[in-house]
Amino acid sequence: MSASVLSTEEYGVLRITIDRQARMNAIDLATMTELCDLVTAAATTPSVRVIVLTGAGAAFCTGADLAAASAAGGNEASPEVVMDRANDLIRAIVDSPLPVIAQVNGPAAGVGTSIALAADLIYAAEDAYLLLPFTSIGLMPDGGATAVVAASMGRARAAEFALLGARLPATEAATAGLITRAIPSEELGAHVETVAAKLAAGPRRALQLTKAALNAATLAGLDAALAREKTGQSELLTSADFLEGMTAMLTRRAPRFDGAVHPITDPA
Repeated sequence: MSASVLSTEEYGVLRITIDRQARMNAIDLATMTELCDLVTAAATTPSVRVIVLTGAGAAFCTGADLAAASAAGGNEASPEVVMDRANDLIRAIVDSPLPVIAQVNGPAAGVGTSIALAADLIYAAEDAYLLLPFTSIGLMPDGGATAVVAASMGRARAAEFALLGARLPATEAATAGLITRAIPSEELGAHVETVAAKLAAGPRRALQLTKAALNAATLAGLDAALAREKTGQSELLTSADFLEGMTAMLTRRAPRFDGAVHPITDPA
């Protein structure tokens, strides 16, 4: 276990915490790999009966650590390797025979949103928000978000969320059916503990089959979505628009994408 990921097990509950607080829990390739390995190993650990995913400090996970990738000169890994690792993590969460709870203690953005939404139960602090900021930097949503978001809140609202890249407050996400419930921040930890304890004391096989049946009914297109996202994102990660979007983000200015003819304004 590295300094970027904390893992504790107690009374059948495996709590996995992303701890990169200096980066608002933005994750690099090594962190994604460790998260995937922990979730995968839990599936065959008899003492573990439920998984809780959360973030340390003020954020849940603010996506891929683009600053670290930029500092590495873009040589951390090929786009295909990065996408494969992200897809492996999402599949590990969805395919786990164990119930997975996302405790969204703060902002979830980019692949952080995808990680949260891959969980079976998603409880968020009322002052948290979800964000798919991909198009603002010349990318497309990944981590299965194009399938999960549409399956949860419908095509029209999913399109607004993904295409415009605006923050979605946790309370609105709950109303839209994207997350399970928004909880007052001071009550979030206790609520998740109560739910996790109930699941840990439940019938393991019945919970496994119930989860599998729900996912089969609602996420039948997940594999195809992951494949489309990998193909599209691998292309976009090498594009001029992404270079411009990332440069603009890191230098805190508005991006100027190729061919754009209108100034950027927020929709009413």
